[in-house]
Amino acid sequence: MNIAVSLAMEDFVKRFGAVYEHSPWVAEQCFVQACKVQDPVKLAEIFAACVDRAGTETKLALIRAHPDLAGRAAVAGGLTADSSDEQASAGIGQCTPEEFRRFQEHNARYKEKFGFPFIMAVRNSNRHQILAAFERRLKNSRDQEFEQAMVEIHEIARLRLAKMFEGSSKV
Repeated sequence: MNIAVSLAMEDFVKRFGAVYEHSPWVAEQCFVQACKVQDPVKLAEIFAACVDRAGTETKLALIRAHPDLAGRAAVAGGLTADSSDEQASAGIGQCTPEEFRRFQEHNARYKEKFGFPFIMAVRNSNRHQILAAFERRLKNSRDQEFEQAMVEIHEIARLRLAKMFEGSSKV
C-alpha cells in the first residue's frame, strides 16, 4: 500500500471509525470497498456486511464495546459523543430516581443472564419504551439476544451515518 492510500485510509477511519462503537476495524476493513461511496445507505450496507462476516468472538467484542444505558459511564460523563447524544435524545438524562434504579437493575440482570450489555438503537425512542424493551427482552434466550444486539448495532450505525450525512451530498 502506498503512502497516499495509507493517508486516505487514515482519513476514512478518522471520519467513520466510530460508526461502530469503539470498533474502527469496521471502517479499516471496508476502506477499499467504501472509500468512494457517497450514499449513507450504501455505506451502511457495506459496513453491516463486513460486521456480519466477522466471527462470533469479534461480534461479541463489538457488542461488549457498547455502554450500559443510563449506566456508570453515562453518569460519569464517560460516553462517546455519539452514545451521549443518543442517550440524551431518548430522555435518559431525565430519569426519575425510580426509573434510574430500574435501568440499573435491568442492566445488571441483563448482563448476568446474557454476558453482554443490553443494546438498543435509542435515538427514536424514549426512556419508557427502552424500559419496556428491557423487560420484554430479558425473557429471550442468549442466541435471540445476540442476534437482536447485532440488529440494534446495525441500526445504531445506520442512524449515525444518516446523521453524519444530514445536509450534505458528499461523504
